[in-house]
Amino acid sequence: MAPKPKEKPKAAASPSQPPPSIEDLFTSLNRHIQRSEFTQAVKVANQVLSAAPGDEDAIRCKVVALIKADKIEEALSAIQSAQKVSFDFSFYKAYCLYRQNKLDEALELLEKQDKTQPSMLLESQILYRLGKMDACVDICRNLQRAKIDSLEINLVAGLVSAGRASEVQGTLEAIKIKATSSFELAYNIACSLIEGNKLKDAEQLLLTARRIGQETLTEENLADDDIENELAPIAVQLAYVHQLLGQTQEAVGSYTDIINRNLADEPSLAVAVNNLIAVKGPKDISDGLRKLDRLKKKDSQKFELAHAIDLKLSPNQKEPIYANRVLLLLHANKMDQARELVSVLPEMFPDSVMPVLLQAAVLVRENKAGKAEEMLGQFAETFPEKSKIILLARAQVAAAGGHPQIAAESLAKVPDIQHMPATVATLVTLKERAGDINGAAAVLDSAIKWWKSAMTEDNQLGVIMREAASFKLKHGKEEEASQLYEELVKSHGDIEALVGLITTVARANVEKAEAYEKQLKPLPGLKGVDVDALEKTSGAKPVDSASRGGLADAQEDGKTKEKPKKKRKRKPRYPKGFDPANPGPPPDPERWLPKRERSSYRPKRKDKRAAQVRGSQGAVVRDKSEPSASATSSNTSNPKSNQTTSSKGASQNAEPSRPQSKSSRKKSRK
Repeated sequence: MAPKPKEKPKAAASPSQPPPSIEDLFTSLNRHIQRSEFTQAVKVANQVLSAAPGDEDAIRCKVVALIKADKIEEALSAIQSAQKVSFDFSFYKAYCLYRQNKLDEALELLEKQDKTQPSMLLESQILYRLGKMDACVDICRNLQRAKIDSLEINLVAGLVSAGRASEVQGTLEAIKIKATSSFELAYNIACSLIEGNKLKDAEQLLLTARRIGQETLTEENLADDDIENELAPIAVQLAYVHQLLGQTQEAVGSYTDIINRNLADEPSLAVAVNNLIAVKGPKDISDGLRKLDRLKKKDSQKFELAHAIDLKLSPNQKEPIYANRVLLLLHANKMDQARELVSVLPEMFPDSVMPVLLQAAVLVRENKAGKAEEMLGQFAETFPEKSKIILLARAQVAAAGGHPQIAAESLAKVPDIQHMPATVATLVTLKERAGDINGAAAVLDSAIKWWKSAMTEDNQLGVIMREAASFKLKHGKEEEASQLYEELVKSHGDIEALVGLITTVARANVEKAEAYEKQLKPLPGLKGVDVDALEKTSGAKPVDSASRGGLADAQEDGKTKEKPKKKRKRKPRYPKGFDPANPGPPPDPERWLPKRERSSYRPKRKDKRAAQVRGSQGAVVRDKSEPSASATSSNTSNPKSNQTTSSKGASQNAEPSRPQSKSSRKKSRK
């Protein structure tokens, strides 16, 4: 074997070689940042800080590079270690807190800073995330003069989320920007059209946004999967428009395709899952719960949205997801999970009434309607500005629970719907069911008074007066009913009211009834009828429709048809020896089933004696399955005994086939 060559000794670093200068390090740092090599930039910044501790520019470059590299915790640590530096890192700290979804802390930091463009932009983003849309819009409007790129996208998004979609078109005209200048802006304007119920226009604009997005992102050399990921919100919104247009099958197909392909970003996937569950309802509960489980944190036992979803979705978008989760759990009868989830919702959505409504739903599901009514009543008294939907829910719970008086009281506390015909009818029915006839009449009188003074095109006075007269006539208040009918006849000339007036007045004042009767138009064909002779007759005899038809046919043909022969009723034939007076015990209902499937079937016991040893002492006992010459010879000599033995063995060893269990059938379906 040839000897290995000796390794050349490495040259020792020259002690006289100077370290790189600060200028060279900053040049290298700038080059890494320009190339988006943020990890290398952090290393070079550390070299600068080792040579020049406390250098403000190096610390700032390090913090920005860590933020760009999504190392938020390390960036906060670097800011914390730079407290002795005169430079104020509050803006960078606020941004890091914003990235960590610590929005209140970030906003508190920004409020102490001077109002610069970057700080105002960050503040608008935080306010948008917190759901304070009006404040977000105000900041965006103040920044319009600064001519910041893509500011109009944030402005339109804020207007739509604030419920001010009607201002979008005027805002675009004021800043002179086209709707199709970018696919993000086109998407946001389409959302404003959806809010304005202009669904067809929204659909066309979303298709345009998708086309512009594909062209723009293709020019940026993005991969097909990345393009689909970027355009996923547009696909979800298109499916939502189809859902609103009543194209349910197309919407379900789009949602399912987005979920199954799993190419959408997490917030868009969450919206698609929620909308699909909303479309299907309680049809497939287990599938809906499984889909929602995809949205929660992986290591969490409770239902909490994943960090990326929780970070991107607004409170108005997250609330329906949690609400649908609770409703599915109620349909699945998983009361413990529903109760646990509902208990944390008031803290998550403090400004919403949905958690209270869901708590009431859980109580009703547990047959605690009285407790639900009490809880809703207390909330309505504590928060009167949010009481309308709470009172309506309380009325529904009370009506379903058999408490009409509580339901009527709850409805009566909603002032802006008291005059509506549907509300009036519901209140009258509830009070009538509770035995409060005078209270029901007072509701009708109040509604009539309101509609008499109302200046609306769609006046419902005639309808309510007619129903009020009918109600009062039903409960023995003929005088009040006649007054209402008379007023209807004079003001509207209503024929039905005239008939009701005549019927009502005839009970007390016949002359007045006859006077009003003259206003009725005569019926054609009644002039030749002698009323006196008609009263003396015993009345018309009822005639069957079949005989009437037959008589008419006979008159037309000039022939009389013979009456159909009646079929003779035959006595039932009984089996021999059967006495219908004493039929005896009823026949066995299981007589058509095989014996093995009858409830009275009991399998035969195995013969234990077959296992006993036969033969003389010391004889060798062979296994049944082991072949032997003697057995063969005995079988051939006595075929009859062989036949009986084999049949007996088959009956003992064979097990009856059992039906497949439900659980295994479910598994086979999966």
